[in-house]
Amino acid sequence: MIIVDAHEDLSWNMLTFGRDYTLPAAETRQREQGSQTLLRNGDTLLGWPDYQRGQVALVFATLFAAPARRREGDWDRLTYRDLNEAHVQYRLQLDLYHRLVDESADKFQLVLTKTALQEVLGYWKGDGDSERRMGLVLLMEGAEGVREPAELEEWWQGGIRLIGPAWAGTRFCGGTREPGPLTPDGFALLDGMADLGFILDISHMDEQSALQALDHYPLSVIASHANAISLLKGLDSNRHLSDHVIRLLVERDGVIGIVPVNTFLKAGWGHGRRRDEITLDHVVAQIDFVCQLAGDARHVGLGTDFDGGFGLQAVPAEIDTIADLQKLSPLLAEKGYTEKDIAAIFGQNWISLLERSLPVSL
Repeated sequence: MIIVDAHEDLSWNMLTFGRDYTLPAAETRQREQGSQTLLRNGDTLLGWPDYQRGQVALVFATLFAAPARRREGDWDRLTYRDLNEAHVQYRLQLDLYHRLVDESADKFQLVLTKTALQEVLGYWKGDGDSERRMGLVLLMEGAEGVREPAELEEWWQGGIRLIGPAWAGTRFCGGTREPGPLTPDGFALLDGMADLGFILDISHMDEQSALQALDHYPLSVIASHANAISLLKGLDSNRHLSDHVIRLLVERDGVIGIVPVNTFLKAGWGHGRRRDEITLDHVVAQIDFVCQLAGDARHVGLGTDFDGGFGLQAVPAEIDTIADLQKLSPLLAEKGYTEKDIAAIFGQNWISLLERSLPVSL
């Protein structure tokens, strides 16, 4: 079954750590042995052959920069102090994705339209004997690169198809560890996004602002990478989704990408603890929880956030690379999920959302 991964910080890794995702994960790990990268981001989980083995047909590839107040050190270069710096940092990443698909056209393809989506999916319908291009759908995580709503047209023409207004708190809304409602600028951003056809990603939005956005935004709404707070007993965080928000996303025909990282699967798990405390059963529990709330398997997918500030050392014990997400299939089957259900969870739910949200052509 093909996989769609709704959240990977590829450009951040390429620019911050010099990672080359045309290489196997094993080769990148060998190159980075003894480097500071391992302390800052762990061993990579991603690489071209690993995507191929894992049948990863499509990735939502992010543009991401952090505000300077959340900078982690001198190595953390993709940060900004003001809107102009944010614009530059996000534009740098957009240009990088365009260079990537130009220089590795046999491996990566931007997905801007329904036509391009079907073209990419067509590569994966054969017998798998040859390498197939992976589609990249571009997602702006944190919208401070948009200095004013009039600039949304520029980002749309550049290839962005999804926008998440928050990472930390922004001038648009509250975010992770920085709560707050939608601001007037936030409502203006949403209105401008709707005029052009962007998909709204509420990941990282504080619940107050997420609820306002779900009520206000008329087009497709998702949570690209977020887990259910109900399964993280004892954790006090606005990063995860309440049952109420999950139900509203389901009502809006949205999709939630479950994050298979240990800190999102068990409250209290921390870096340096044993990986085997967490297994893929924890991931299945998150998937099943959303399905039970929804009453079906049409509103959940995967949004790994792999290489997004963590690596091999912080994922369930059965995962070595992204290819190992295929191991979820028999575990879901044991829970009673049909082959059609599993195909939906692995990728078809995201594909269906893109089919009803992307423009037919440019």
